[in-house]
Amino acid sequence: MFLNFRSLFNLLRYQSKIELLTGKFTTAAHLELHPENYSSIPIERIRNFSIIAHVDHGKSTLADRLLELTGAISKNSGNRQVLDSLQVERERGITVKAQTVSIVHEYKNETYLLNLIDTPGHVDFSSEVSRSLAACDGVILLVDACHGVQAQTVANYQLANSRNLAVVPVLNKIDLKHANPERVIKDLYSLFGIKPHRILKISAKLGKGIPELLENVIENIPPPNVNRESQFRALVFDSWFDKYRGALNLIYVHNGSLKTGEEIQSLTSGKSYPVKSISILRPIETPVTNISAGQVGLISCNMRNSKESIIGDTIHLKNTKTTSLTSFKPQQPMVYAGIFPSDQSKHVSLRGAIDKLILNDSAVTVKIDSSPALGQGWRLGFLGLLHMEVFCQRLEQEYAAEPIITAPSVTYLIVLKNHTMIKKLGKKTLELSNAALFPEPQDVEEYYEPLVIGTIITPTKFLGEIISLCVDRRGVQKSSVNIDDDRILMKYILPLGEIIFDFNDRLKSLSSGFSSFNYEDHGYQITSVVRLDIHLNGKKVEEFSRIVHCTKATAVGKDIVARLKELIPRQMVQIAIQACVGNKILARETIKAYRKDVTAKLYGGDVTRRMKLLKQQAEGKKKMRMFANIRVPHETFVNVLKR
Repeated sequence: MFLNFRSLFNLLRYQSKIELLTGKFTTAAHLELHPENYSSIPIERIRNFSIIAHVDHGKSTLADRLLELTGAISKNSGNRQVLDSLQVERERGITVKAQTVSIVHEYKNETYLLNLIDTPGHVDFSSEVSRSLAACDGVILLVDACHGVQAQTVANYQLANSRNLAVVPVLNKIDLKHANPERVIKDLYSLFGIKPHRILKISAKLGKGIPELLENVIENIPPPNVNRESQFRALVFDSWFDKYRGALNLIYVHNGSLKTGEEIQSLTSGKSYPVKSISILRPIETPVTNISAGQVGLISCNMRNSKESIIGDTIHLKNTKTTSLTSFKPQQPMVYAGIFPSDQSKHVSLRGAIDKLILNDSAVTVKIDSSPALGQGWRLGFLGLLHMEVFCQRLEQEYAAEPIITAPSVTYLIVLKNHTMIKKLGKKTLELSNAALFPEPQDVEEYYEPLVIGTIITPTKFLGEIISLCVDRRGVQKSSVNIDDDRILMKYILPLGEIIFDFNDRLKSLSSGFSSFNYEDHGYQITSVVRLDIHLNGKKVEEFSRIVHCTKATAVGKDIVARLKELIPRQMVQIAIQACVGNKILARETIKAYRKDVTAKLYGGDVTRRMKLLKQQAEGKKKMRMFANIRVPHETFVNVLKR
């Protein structure tokens, strides 16, 4: 009997499924045709792991080689950094979004399911790493054999170690002529106590050592500690927005199994949703009918916004009782910036774009804000300056938005002593990042500023310049450890407001790019800050106000008035630009007025006629200065307020 192509495909599909269930299924190639059969792989043959490393140590390249080795993508396909799918990632050459892929691999005549997560390396995206590790049982700690252990390498190792995850240490880029693997191996032993014989040497670019690495992952990373016999329970550890399906949730199944058509419930909100579709990322999204404990999958269930899809939430079957699976805490924003539409007519579209992007980046916080100069907008909290830049770049590239971004600031704690204000606000302590809301000094008892512990790893020959930089930024050294004869690890307690702008750039410049920097929250300390106001002809302009440390007020004031002198156009009256703290003027610039030649029409006569016209002009300008409003273009506010 003649069979068409589709009938033949369905027959082979059914036959391979029977072979899998009867134990006769042995090749990974057949299993790749049927991802719906992944749920039948025993838990003992599942490995969930992440790749963690410092920036530019080769995480994405290693992920490409692992995908090629397991047949997920074809070799020499011309596609590089497959898991870096965002435009901003390819333009900047960094990973900003953790990406998951489920692959299969044949090892000792057994088929293994490997759930791999490629994580970012920059400190500003550490929340991506933190929540990715919640779905893992081990990590590949990737270290560049040329640059060695970097600051973020230390932070990532400590994060994995705190979760008791199995660590597979790997040296990458051993093919480069500047590679010094022996020195890096000594660093790993002195810093982390990793035995030299455990460290693998690979070249992700050339594919050298990749098969041995995959075998090591299978041997040394344990299978997930899950239970397929109990009721369904899963952790939501990532999400993003699809314009046709709404919010999509990436889940790690901890108990039981889930099928399409079943109804799930959020433990946090209590809302229930029907499961419309289930997919496996390999790396292309592939629909399946069910997933079981130990697997990572993508579900669509009619969630429409970021308020419904909560990172860290536990989902379960409707009308069943369960407990929370949350094993990570969301990180608190460290940098705040105002975002406003370029035109208020675009307010609604920008709000929708921010809502959709926040679903993909839950570390961002949003509060409504307003500005007399820029109109209605929002104040967003970010984990760092690069995090803010990438978020705004994605708004422009993915949603065609045109936001105006104000200069970033940090949050200060203010303890009030004015009983009237305390009674009015209902609290004694304020959290402020907006200078326009800064209370008067006589109403404040104490100011507190946020601190960070900065980890700096640098060659010893740059030590003097870097110490001077830290002292200039009001840093206090906490510890100093010699890694080897040429490199040193220092920890400094630094005010967050001193490092968010250009600290890392200055560090790289002083050390010719050989130093690395990482920081983590360290609470608050009492400080002395002031509100720096800008006056135009004696009138305060609230939009230009800044919160600065008292020792930096003069320098910041001079910088702002110098920029305003260049940006504000000359007018018919003289404009005095002043930077003030209270009644004290710290800096001043003057924009000269246009001068009309009132004597041009004179062709002769006595000099007293000329003097009379000039006197009338001076009196008129004096009167104009008393009543005229200074015209400050909208572009001037934008250029001064934005970074």
